[in-house]
Amino acid sequence: MTTPDIFTSINELYDRRREVELGGGDERIEKQHEKGKLTARERIDLLLDPDTFVEINPFIEHRSTHFGLEDVKGPGDGVVTGYGKVNGRPVYLFSQDFTVFGGALGEMHAKKIANVMDLAAKNGAPFIGLNDSGGARIQEGVVSLDGYGHIFYRNAIYSGVIPQISVIMGPCAGGAVYSPAITDFVFMVDQTSQMFITGPKVIETVTGEKISSEDLGGSKVHNTISGNAHFRGSSEEEVLAMVRALLTYLPQNNEEKTPAANHSEEDDYREDMTDIVPFDGLRPYDVRKVIEQVVDEQSFMEVQKEFAKNIVVGFARIKGETVGLVCNQPKFMAGGLDIDSSDKAARFIRFCDSFNIPLITFEDVSGFFPGIKQEHGGIIRHGAKILYAYSEATVPKITVILRKAYGGAYVALNSKSIGADLVFSWPNAEIAVMGPQGAANIIFAKEIANSENPEETRAKKIEEYREKFANPYVAAAHGMVDDVIDPRETRIKLIQALEMMRTKKEERPKKKHGNIPL
Repeated sequence: MTTPDIFTSINELYDRRREVELGGGDERIEKQHEKGKLTARERIDLLLDPDTFVEINPFIEHRSTHFGLEDVKGPGDGVVTGYGKVNGRPVYLFSQDFTVFGGALGEMHAKKIANVMDLAAKNGAPFIGLNDSGGARIQEGVVSLDGYGHIFYRNAIYSGVIPQISVIMGPCAGGAVYSPAITDFVFMVDQTSQMFITGPKVIETVTGEKISSEDLGGSKVHNTISGNAHFRGSSEEEVLAMVRALLTYLPQNNEEKTPAANHSEEDDYREDMTDIVPFDGLRPYDVRKVIEQVVDEQSFMEVQKEFAKNIVVGFARIKGETVGLVCNQPKFMAGGLDIDSSDKAARFIRFCDSFNIPLITFEDVSGFFPGIKQEHGGIIRHGAKILYAYSEATVPKITVILRKAYGGAYVALNSKSIGADLVFSWPNAEIAVMGPQGAANIIFAKEIANSENPEETRAKKIEEYREKFANPYVAAAHGMVDDVIDPRETRIKLIQALEMMRTKKEERPKKKHGNIPL
């Protein structure tokens, strides 16, 4: 009998590793490709820098002995975990393998994910989840649910410590959807990814409503209607490239600054700025054109572009440094704030504050959107989230009032009274309790009605109100505006302000945490 040598053991190691890497086998891999989907490992290869992936726990397997599972092998237990680099910086990740148990989550599957999440937090690096799963592994019973709990717990306690990104690349149903919902950003792929609590068949059984998986929880639904997702792309390759792009704006953790990027030296005086925003406060325009004039060329990455279009949020760079932008969009709903836009802005503001990203607000707001549906839907509670988020934030906070800032919405959008470091205003801006037209109609109602020419009197009173109360110099005289600036110098003023506040430190009263009006 020949005694095994070290090379026999090494060969066995490589045989076992090849078996794990094959997942559910060639036939199931082919089925995955037929659906227009990549395998778990192909996705990792696309996401990470070449030859940087290091796998963790590849040989973990389930230990269930019920419903025939004792006779079923599941290489890696349906998930690939490990770490690697994106743009030269470390990240940790999991990638669910639909070819093994349909990516269903069981006890050991969850243990692998929890383990790599802990490593990400200990080492202060972003965590990315590539989700493609049939949900809880029913054959394992309650331990599957317990596994989800361990993941949810880590999503919550590591929130604000390391950036967490979820990429939905297949089904994500039942309890599985709550992990992405806690993470910072959710990416989806058109036609192949869905998220829902209960699937179409259950809904039809319970309510009688018929709907397809795509119409119930597809990428378009969650990017345009529910707001549960932040980005979507037409292919897995496109989406993974977007994840790589997003990471270039973010720090590794809450104790680091964002990475600086190269930028071209250009004239910061922007002659075209005066042509973008109409003087007439009722005329719409696209605030993205203002953004393009202020930030480094082609550096704006919009977040939740298709949801709550009356506000625009996203990351950009100014002189190579990352900033977060919150901007009213007069092109939709006159830039007014409603329930969805309040939620969208507040969540983005809190993310930026968690990860040391300065906030710039471009304000052109007519107020909070009126209506019975908004009032009954809780606009008071939702609007208060913006107030809370700005007040709580300690990063550099700068506001530029472009045209109008009325009522409570003016206060909510990073006014001096709730902690703005600097507030600039363009010279044509109107800052008031309400618009001059509405104010004049209320204050001078009798005088207008009793005059010989009501329309002429109304026009005079509107102008009188504008001169006395609505122009930026009144606010500047009271210290609510730090400076009235030439619109063409907006980028220059922001560069100066950001440089001045690069070392800003601000503390809040010591407490466990506040109680944001959720």
